[in-house]
Amino acid sequence: MGKGNAKTMPDHALRAQLAAVLAWEDAHVGFDRAVAGVPVELRGRVPKGAPHSLWQLVEHLRLAQRDILEFCTDATYKERRWPDDYWPVDPAPPSARAWSTSIRGHNQDRAALQALAANRSIDLFARIPHGSGQTYLREILLVADHAAYHIGQIIVVRRMLGVWTS
Repeated sequence: MGKGNAKTMPDHALRAQLAAVLAWEDAHVGFDRAVAGVPVELRGRVPKGAPHSLWQLVEHLRLAQRDILEFCTDATYKERRWPDDYWPVDPAPPSARAWSTSIRGHNQDRAALQALAANRSIDLFARIPHGSGQTYLREILLVADHAAYHIGQIIVVRRMLGVWTS
């Protein structure tokens, strides 16, 4: 696929779209807005009828996204235990710093996945060598789908806590 080849543009467009969808805000609120301005005292509160606190949702998103990034990029990847390694047990973050560290880690890993999507040396349709049939494209779409689901949960919990205005 050299420059000017008819296949170059669609590949470039697909990669740009995949990178964009990881931080998508066209159809719903994005992660950054969903987690902005949450009062410290509400980050660990589980509202009546909700299964998780905001902290648990934010940290779960970070942990799951990190796991998928490592799966895509580390040939020595070791599968984690579900659900123990993907959900924090305590509903409250261990510190105010843990909240900001989790958000920063999520955003850094999202940027790494966006770079992976844009990397033309990676065949998006290729099976990940150490996987069991997964492709890079599947994993990127999985991250986007998973994030959209849990970002929606974050908004619902914020509404239940009375700290969301749309």
